[in-house]
Amino acid sequence: MERQVYQSLIRDSKMSQSTLQRLFKFYLKEPPVNVISSKGNVHLLIDGTYFENGLCLILYYDYDIQYVQLFRQTNQEKFKEIKEDLLNLKKLGTQIYSVTCDGHKSIMKAVSTVLPNSIIQRCVVHVKRQIKSYLGIKPQLPQARELLYYSKQITKIHTQEQATAWLREVHDWYNKHEAFINQKSINDITGRSWYTHKHLHQAATHLINAIPYLFSYLSDEQIPKSTNQIEGYFAHLKEKLTLHRGLRLEAKKNFIKWYLHFKNQEKRNRFF
Repeated sequence: MERQVYQSLIRDSKMSQSTLQRLFKFYLKEPPVNVISSKGNVHLLIDGTYFENGLCLILYYDYDIQYVQLFRQTNQEKFKEIKEDLLNLKKLGTQIYSVTCDGHKSIMKAVSTVLPNSIIQRCVVHVKRQIKSYLGIKPQLPQARELLYYSKQITKIHTQEQATAWLREVHDWYNKHEAFINQKSINDITGRSWYTHKHLHQAATHLINAIPYLFSYLSDEQIPKSTNQIEGYFAHLKEKLTLHRGLRLEAKKNFIKWYLHFKNQEKRNRFF
């Protein structure tokens, strides 16, 4: 898992390079089985990340005990697969109280289908980041600059009173600029139409769709309001994989399984 050359590994293990290579090959063909640590009132983080070769890793991460309850290696975040994973978690006795995610349609649909009584929290950092991505750092339109300002306030809201005041301001802003936001241009020849202020419309729509699940954490301080913890997990994993760029796809998948196993083992020793 660390950056060590064969010379140091041979010295520390007292094994030959050929023996070490056989061991690595064996373990990368025989990954461990993930063990679910069932727990009541789980605050689950769900997020996916992408690697080279089109590999997508989806984690179902227990926020309280910092433990990967389940994971899936696939090629994209699919409703059918996420639904299946959540059903398996339920069958194995995991009681999910809340789900924090980035708002991906497949995740939202799967959670609503399988866990209708669970609380959903949209990651406030994702919402803020996505609006900035649509609008840029210094948007030219005054309406866009105002929306960017409101998006920056999302992560600073800590009370219901602050949320109510913010929602009122955003509501007033949208009512004032609704016609401008939804303005369309039309090609006289083809009849094709598009939003004149595309990026402003995308940003406003993104925020409006997120609002119903944006402040769930205010009703229960135990609910995580972002997926930052799992994103840090992904960053560390990718850093380790960078040390082994030459791994083939199947070996890379098994390396990830070993990484998740060791990280979970570390948390089990800490919490149990």
